Amino acid sequence: MKRLAILGSTGSIGVSTLEIIAEHSDRFQVVALTAGRNLALLEEQIVRFRPEMVAVPDQENAQRLQERIGSSGPRILYGTSGLIACAADSPADMVVSAIVGAAGLEPTLAAIEAGRDIALANKETLVIAGELVMAAVAKAGCQLFPVDSEHSAIFQSLKGHRKKDVRRLILTASGGPFRNWSLDDLQEVTPQDALAHPNWTMGRKITIDSATMMNKGLEVIEAHWLFDIPVENIAVHIHPESIVHSMVEYVDGALIAQLGIPDMKTPIAYALSYPERLTLDLPPLDLCRLGQLHFATPDSQCFPCLGLAYDAIKRGGTTPAVLNAANELAVEAFLQEKVGFLDIPRIIGSVVQKHTTTAASGLEQVLAADTWSRHAAQAVIHEIQGVSYS
Repeated sequence: MKRLAILGSTGSIGVSTLEIIAEHSDRFQVVALTAGRNLALLEEQIVRFRPEMVAVPDQENAQRLQERIGSSGPRILYGTSGLIACAADSPADMVVSAIVGAAGLEPTLAAIEAGRDIALANKETLVIAGELVMAAVAKAGCQLFPVDSEHSAIFQSLKGHRKKDVRRLILTASGGPFRNWSLDDLQEVTPQDALAHPNWTMGRKITIDSATMMNKGLEVIEAHWLFDIPVENIAVHIHPESIVHSMVEYVDGALIAQLGIPDMKTPIAYALSYPERLTLDLPPLDLCRLGQLHFATPDSQCFPCLGLAYDAIKRGGTTPAVLNAANELAVEAFLQEKVGFLDIPRIIGSVVQKHTTTAASGLEQVLAADTWSRHAAQAVIHEIQGVSYS
């Protein structure tokens, strides 16, 4: 039986992971859970899966959770130290890293250093510290399995083939809800518009990233580190149906793709059970009924975030960490209706332009760049709002 720690258990990936575990309770045991502030759902998960350890964001929420579940429940921790303990000190064989944003880096890195295998849904871990993380994976001798549908598709399409025969990786993107909108249309986008993704059910931040195509930019950076492929050899195709999850093109012109319905349970289950495949209660893909698949080139004018991500990884060092942090602040400001949809790339571009790239030689340098970027992004947001900031 494989023992699992799930970081971000109340988010969309965490919930889907626990549904898979419930279907295959003879295969998996939950030993640790971490969550944000959805204590009601976390309490339900604790009652059902009985983990040994739980972590929440702060002491106040830890006390509230303790009052809800009583003294007979799991050990309750909080803060970054609590996340790290659940990731590295629990008896987990595998850690599912599903926290959204830069907050996932430290516990994921701690789990790797402790020799735990990783099912990675937190793309920011590789975006902001890819070189450090992949070096830690090599040193620890653990395995890192991608959970993002695109990277899982590439992982599967590479199996049985030689890396030196790869010409390029092709990441597919749904294009989000605005793929056919003009720049004038995008001026009027509201958070409600951007949260209405046509194909996928995801968390709020990731859904906005999909709408701006920053999500695909972050995935390009993640793919670079996961598969050790030059960024120049990683392409993005718009694919509205979200059936072809990504492709690998080989030097002889062969194109190997992984297809499936747009449901995250498939890549999650593959990461949990590799090299086996779990039986899942999902509808089959009916290509005959579907009839057609469409592909297109991304519109760089309407969706500049993709280009910003390419530029950041080419600059390297601390720049991807700055890009990611600025994006997190810009998306949060948009969701709070403090800035407009097209202000998101403007904020990111302004912050990255101000940054002096340095080597990401250690965790301290990466975290310092993240902190600097958040302050710089907040200043730009205040400029857009026309208020002073110090």
